[in-house]
Amino acid sequence: MATAYSPHTKGFLMEDILSEAKSLFLFRPLDVHFSRMLATHAEPALMLASACLSAYAGAGHVCLPLTLLMPGKLFENRMPTLAQQAWLCAGGLSLHEWQRHLLASNAVSDGSCPTPLVLDRQRLYLHRTWEDECTVAKFFNQMRTELVINDETTIASLLARYFPGKKAVIDWQKIAAAVAITRPVSVISGGPGTGKTFIVAKLLTALLQLSSGGRQRMMMAAPTGKAAARLSTSLGLALQRLRLTEEQRQCLPREAITLHRLLGARRNSQRLQYHRGNPLHLDALIIDEASMVDLPMMANLISALLPKTRVIFLGDRYQLSSVEAGAVLGDLCHFSDAGYSLSRCAELERLTGAPLPACSNSGGYGVADSLCLLRKSYRFNERSGIGQLANAVNTGNASAALALLHAGTVKDVVYSQLRGEAEYQRMIDDCVDGYREYWKRVWNHDSPAEILDAFNHFRLLCALREGPFGVSGLNERIEHALVRSGLLVLGSTGRYYAGRPVMILHNAPTLGLYNGDIGILLWDQKKILRGYFSLPDGDVKTAHLRQLPEHETAFAMTVHKSQGSEFHCTALALPSQSFPVLTRELLYTAVTRARERLSLYATDEVLQYAIATKTQRCSGLIERLADGETAFPSSSKIC
Repeated sequence: MATAYSPHTKGFLMEDILSEAKSLFLFRPLDVHFSRMLATHAEPALMLASACLSAYAGAGHVCLPLTLLMPGKLFENRMPTLAQQAWLCAGGLSLHEWQRHLLASNAVSDGSCPTPLVLDRQRLYLHRTWEDECTVAKFFNQMRTELVINDETTIASLLARYFPGKKAVIDWQKIAAAVAITRPVSVISGGPGTGKTFIVAKLLTALLQLSSGGRQRMMMAAPTGKAAARLSTSLGLALQRLRLTEEQRQCLPREAITLHRLLGARRNSQRLQYHRGNPLHLDALIIDEASMVDLPMMANLISALLPKTRVIFLGDRYQLSSVEAGAVLGDLCHFSDAGYSLSRCAELERLTGAPLPACSNSGGYGVADSLCLLRKSYRFNERSGIGQLANAVNTGNASAALALLHAGTVKDVVYSQLRGEAEYQRMIDDCVDGYREYWKRVWNHDSPAEILDAFNHFRLLCALREGPFGVSGLNERIEHALVRSGLLVLGSTGRYYAGRPVMILHNAPTLGLYNGDIGILLWDQKKILRGYFSLPDGDVKTAHLRQLPEHETAFAMTVHKSQGSEFHCTALALPSQSFPVLTRELLYTAVTRARERLSLYATDEVLQYAIATKTQRCSGLIERLADGETAFPSSSKIC
């Protein structure tokens, strides 16, 4: 295949190569179909590039760097012979030739024309995704100084009031509040127990006082209903600890909502109620669990904001990225390593009274001055096994993680190696014990609120959807074990039984139920089976079984679905062999869902693989932020 071919021969051969790649699961049928829509038989290079771009987009990448179209990188070097054949069939192009060749196609432009694909900075994008990235970069790079409050004396006084302590000691919560007060857009990142929600309670109260008594329209939102509910509950508890007047309490938001609800998403439609032409009229907006916000959603959110709106993003940079394209929070927090600029350091020191570490932002990255990383966990102390394990995973230190697990000297982490069927069955039995108290409450006919609370005490997490180590297999095995134990009795209704935990899979705004919400099926007083779901204010929502949107059993749930949740006791079951989904971020997210106890079921080999596998998503956002890009790229190319 290393000989020269006519364009038509190349095209037919490229279709054969793409079909082969599909049969080897390197491409999805969608990827191949997309390439055939864009490229003719005489355009093998475009056919290959568009198939690769579609595959990368499906894997959560924002773009396809042209360097990945070279033989050593094509197909992620999983099939080097096929990669070499595909590259030669495309013309054996160099990096420069790839760029020139693609821009010569009517399907590709540099963004100045409405073409399906955009080639910008040697990265190939879907046009909409390119627009989204440019929108996000422009937003975070723009300096809207009219929002900045310059009364340093008043700000310093408020910070001292809400964050009392020794001035010479760095209080990162206080620094975070100072950053958010003095910047129209701020990003606060911290792990579990670092006090993000408590900062928000104090911050919102401070902003009220800084508004000189003016009415402030404030809202809170999160990517999922579960995360929104948890934010509402946590903020309510935090506000109770502050001495507020009744008037102040009435001005503060009481309930967080989902981003979809905030933007007015419509069922079975891509259209949103709020957008650039019909913006949200807000003075301040808090976005929690920002690591879960994908690039398209971030762009939609930004487009719906007024220039005057203050936005504060909260999240954990080390958690799993969004399911869809991009890793926006991670890209933003990349600049935290640069430190604050000298002027920003001086400002924050005046406001907080504490000397900051040496400031090294010699690159002049504007976004770095709007960031704050919370370093201290108030939940996990130095003796906490959960905290130690999370830190070892974060830093990629597999040897330290395994040493901790094998030592057995910490009380809050239990490690069980899965070597065969006996160990697997022991894990299932442990899960039955974990759910035993909740089943006792079901049999005792306790209130739905008490049953839901007992169920949320323990949860089994997994990385996969299918198979014996996935959601489907584990739910089935746990149900069978519950039947054997006598805790679960299946009657004529089959799997629709009282006590069955269910997870909602599709949003149902009319019912107030959203994807990821978890409830319990219980008999009501009329012996009708209904679903019961906890609300942020502690009340319980109920819906007839026939009303519930698509749902599944939820004894086990994926780590992705667990984001925004915490459980007193968490169990994590990892498969007996390595899969690409097993990453450092997934393991860290799972470990930090546990508040008091973590039971880990895995093998040393799989844990080593996961800790060594760091999620990398292709994106141009870091480069655009580093360049301070505040406008869409322009070009003189004629289309």
